[in-house]
Amino acid sequence: MTIKTNLVPEAALTGSLRDFRSPEGPDLIARTDGFYDWQNLRREHELWPYARSTSTAPQARCEARSDTGEIFAGINFASQDYLSLSSHPAVKAAAIEAINEYGVHSAGSAALLGNTANSLLLEQGLSEFLGGREIVLYPTGWAAGYGSVQGFVRGNDHVVMDILAHSCLQEGAKAATQNIHYHGHLNLEALARKLQRIRASDQVNGILVVTESLFSMHSDTPDLLAMRALCNEFSATLLVDCAHDLGSIGEDGLGHLGLQNALDAADIIIGSFSKTFGSNGGFIAVKSRATAEYLKYYSATHTFSNALSPVQAASVLCALNIVRSEEGRLLRRKLMDNILYLRAEMTRAGLQTLGDPSPIVPVSLGLEGVGRFASRHLMAMGGIANLVEYPAVPQGGARFRFQVMAAHTRDDIDQVVAILASAMREADLEYRLGHEGRQDTGPARAATAAA
Repeated sequence: MTIKTNLVPEAALTGSLRDFRSPEGPDLIARTDGFYDWQNLRREHELWPYARSTSTAPQARCEARSDTGEIFAGINFASQDYLSLSSHPAVKAAAIEAINEYGVHSAGSAALLGNTANSLLLEQGLSEFLGGREIVLYPTGWAAGYGSVQGFVRGNDHVVMDILAHSCLQEGAKAATQNIHYHGHLNLEALARKLQRIRASDQVNGILVVTESLFSMHSDTPDLLAMRALCNEFSATLLVDCAHDLGSIGEDGLGHLGLQNALDAADIIIGSFSKTFGSNGGFIAVKSRATAEYLKYYSATHTFSNALSPVQAASVLCALNIVRSEEGRLLRRKLMDNILYLRAEMTRAGLQTLGDPSPIVPVSLGLEGVGRFASRHLMAMGGIANLVEYPAVPQGGARFRFQVMAAHTRDDIDQVVAILASAMREADLEYRLGHEGRQDTGPARAATAAA
């Protein structure tokens, strides 16, 4: 007999979003077709795992839909709700109370009449949490990151940032100056060289050094005090993005700023409410009233965006109060227990986890094609995690980003590890068979395929 192999087209297993970032041609609309054709090819072969939606609350187990409308359910390690506060009864009650009192909309920029009493209370609570800093609120964490760079940096200034800094930070830098200098990930020697070269030729203008306290694709962290020392040596300003670890790590909930005793080391702290604090929104924390007031009127994403809704502000404030309480400490301990157990069980199953223990557990997949097959099998078997591929991570470094919640159980973890191990075996086999099928063609294949 002749063996027939239903091959997935090579184009569905290769290529990346970067290929379509700069389309050419005079028709701005028509030139988007190339991306859609590639995307739809992946979609047709169930290899497009993005733009999914939840049909239930994003809890440890949930129901969801693919972007084609296919319903699936499973153990959820794809939602960013580290302390499981988005469905906490007190947080939901605070949101309902805010709706009853204020409605659902801020109805204006915070620079005008958009703030509510809830916003002011949230600013006060965050200030107390962060050692008395001045707080400026933003409608999203991305807006806070973008505004933190664009708000301070001007055309003659310099931005020196880790090559893996978040999109919001990079885009804010591009909007502010052409003097952008990237250094290797967590490479202090490279950072020192960049600063030295800048100051050798420019003693006048500002330098903003940009990093994250926890890098979300690699789950690793910089030496913040060493970066502070370099900033002191070269008269630079240090910005630290604490989106992923603030509230979720450390006995006090201050993340790596607390663990490294570096709260005062950062000149500018930015954070997001969408990971630990049960809502959307973000903030910038600075050391003086003058600095905060300047941001309010020169940071575009604050001045020209609607303020946080009263519902968001009330939800975040309630979540912050929990984070700062004994309940918050217990939730962080439960979260870290889950993190350590998941990493240990992944290793026991022969799977490679990356980085250090944090609510993000990256699991290495390797080639993008293998990752796409693995994502398809994982979802079909009842596991939910986010596939990350180039250019968000290095080429050939595809991975799942497992996002752990305090509400996950040992049983959830045991099951998802078994599902992932099985999905990886299936993906590796399917990818190898597909490539053998492509490479083994013509008369030679016909001879070996006969039985």
